[in-house]
Amino acid sequence: MDVSTEGPDAAAVAGMDENAAQEIDRLRARIADLQRERDHLVAIVDILQEISSSLHFVDILQTIARKLGEAFGLDRCAIFLSGNKDEVRLVASYEDPTIRNLVVDLKRYPELQRAFESGETVFIPDAATDPMLRAIKPTLDTRNVRSIVVVPIQWQGSVIGAIFLRTERDAQPFSDADVHFCQVVASLTAKALRNAHRFESALRTQHDTAQAQRKAEVRRVAMLAFLRRLLDRHAAAEAEAFTDTGLSRASDEELDRLVSVAMQVLDEEAKG
Repeated sequence: MDVSTEGPDAAAVAGMDENAAQEIDRLRARIADLQRERDHLVAIVDILQEISSSLHFVDILQTIARKLGEAFGLDRCAIFLSGNKDEVRLVASYEDPTIRNLVVDLKRYPELQRAFESGETVFIPDAATDPMLRAIKPTLDTRNVRSIVVVPIQWQGSVIGAIFLRTERDAQPFSDADVHFCQVVASLTAKALRNAHRFESALRTQHDTAQAQRKAEVRRVAMLAFLRRLLDRHAAAEAEAFTDTGLSRASDEELDRLVSVAMQVLDEEAKG
């Protein structure tokens, strides 16, 4: 009997082992993707919970920068808002939360400038080899930068800001799923900024209305005080003449009528 026919040959076994190894690698990659998706969802829930407790835009942006920095273990995460011409304002920073409203020249950050001008996400997997960053390559090498993502924050078709994320050379690179996650966060940021703007506008309107009411009340009191002093002085000056001559009955009745009409007008004005 030929022994070789009793079992699979070595090549077949090797092929089966290779297929099994490939399947295991695919399963591991899929598990890693699922874990990353789970982490993204958890981060979004955390962001929503934290920003819902505040309606002040600076606190909201600082929370988002911190959450993104923690989620990716970033070298840098910053949020910029539109400024004048070639300038933007750095309003929130993961690595230095004390930075607020720092004016930045867009010409120093070509990737940030492209995001503001195009309104599209800028994804640079390897900053060291990207042609757009050739002019600042020495700076990137010094800071050991690996990959960069800049996601515009848009509202009603206009770019009002951008989220800037950067990793170091030894960190895990951004994936397409990571970029999509950042785009979702940028959309949430735009909505949160809109709500914060409405809230702060409402507060300003309420404050302005209260001030206007206080001014009107002060004017009313001043007018009444003026009229009272005027009438008191007039009454004192005319007291003697009134005592000597008096008013005719018809004139007295006309004055009473005019006073009644004036009081009715005042009552109607008080009702608003």
